[in-house]
Amino acid sequence: MLLIYADGASRGNPGPAAIAVKIMDGAGVVVERRSKFIGKRTNNEAEYEALNLGLSMARALDQGVVDCYLDSELVVKQLNGEYRVRSPRLESLWLEARRLAGGFQQVSFNHVLRTNRNIAEVDKMANHLLNHVLQ
Repeated sequence: MLLIYADGASRGNPGPAAIAVKIMDGAGVVVERRSKFIGKRTNNEAEYEALNLGLSMARALDQGVVDCYLDSELVVKQLNGEYRVRSPRLESLWLEARRLAGGFQQVSFNHVLRTNRNIAEVDKMANHLLNHVLQ
């Protein structure tokens, strides 16, 4: 079992953006962390790209059960089928997330608040990288 915490940060909508991912095993041990500058994106695009990076990273580690945690209620509800994806740009990212999720036995998408310590950590990682790039 793996836990993926993913977040995207964008300065402007769209604007310069970065993403960050933290993957932990079922015992809560950090397996991998990564942040990446992704260029000009909207906030929602950055959220999807962070998740897709996390799912790609997780496939190399384990193909069993994966629980994904994001602070974007929109992305979680779209992935869980509660909201329709209306934007063509988000639809391609949504399709990629669904494709990547298909490589696991079981995947869940969960909304958590920004106050969650793991989400706060990946948010800080993405914003730190963005600050560094924009200096």
